[in-house]
Amino acid sequence: MRKPRILVGAAAVALLAGGVQSLPAQAAPPPRCPTVFGHGGYPTGANPWDRDQVRQPNHPKGLAQQKSWGADGVEADLQLTKDGTKGVMWHNTTTNGLTGTRKPITELWWASGADQLKGRTISRGPYTGQTVYTFREWLDSARANKLIALVELKGEAKQSLLNGDAAVRDTAWAEVVAPISERMASQKIMIYTRDAALKPELDQRIRAAGLAAALSGYPSWVDGIGWEEPPPAASGNHSSWWSNLIQGSPTVGRGMATSWTEEFTTWLRGTCV
Repeated sequence: MRKPRILVGAAAVALLAGGVQSLPAQAAPPPRCPTVFGHGGYPTGANPWDRDQVRQPNHPKGLAQQKSWGADGVEADLQLTKDGTKGVMWHNTTTNGLTGTRKPITELWWASGADQLKGRTISRGPYTGQTVYTFREWLDSARANKLIALVELKGEAKQSLLNGDAAVRDTAWAEVVAPISERMASQKIMIYTRDAALKPELDQRIRAAGLAAALSGYPSWVDGIGWEEPPPAASGNHSSWWSNLIQGSPTVGRGMATSWTEEFTTWLRGTCV
């Protein structure tokens, strides 16, 4: 589909609203292209865990696919196993979507016990057969794919990160902070959490480790519609993508995150510079 020319003032408002396109308009420079962060969509609505197709790029195959779609960075999910003993890349609260019995991630050991997490594989969706990776393994794969790492520390991890036992807390925070500290000199890594209880402690720990750069530069989420299974048409996002692109145009390298990576990067071609 041909993109509308870039307009300013009243003519731009009328065009974006679907109004008259013959108003006088002044051509403006095209907006700057953003740094694109890919994300795996998770269903909205009731019982999303039943429809989830485990699309999150928490493994090398997902990272490579995001790269092939034109992503510059990838958002993925950090969980902690029992007592904070291993940082692992997994989105869901439980092992739903993995082989084996369903249990909370926080109740499993990484490599011991009958229900260990190591070796389980994804049981449905486009990444069936992929295993669960450690935080360090995932960061190394992101670097190999030349992707910026955007890590969401999931709220379930506070089971160990805010534990009443100092030894458990120290073990758990080492699994979050040390892998970043080991790699920041050669790799761009950002980390955040949506959990209000975890956020101040995460910020304090990251800053104390001299890693304040990991707490800034986050992308904006620019999709205008929610993900569903099967995925809705990307065209539902076009007005939101356009308004975000125009608003962000003065900022060089502004980051934008989307669950429709391939469609977004295709849409950007010829639209921005």
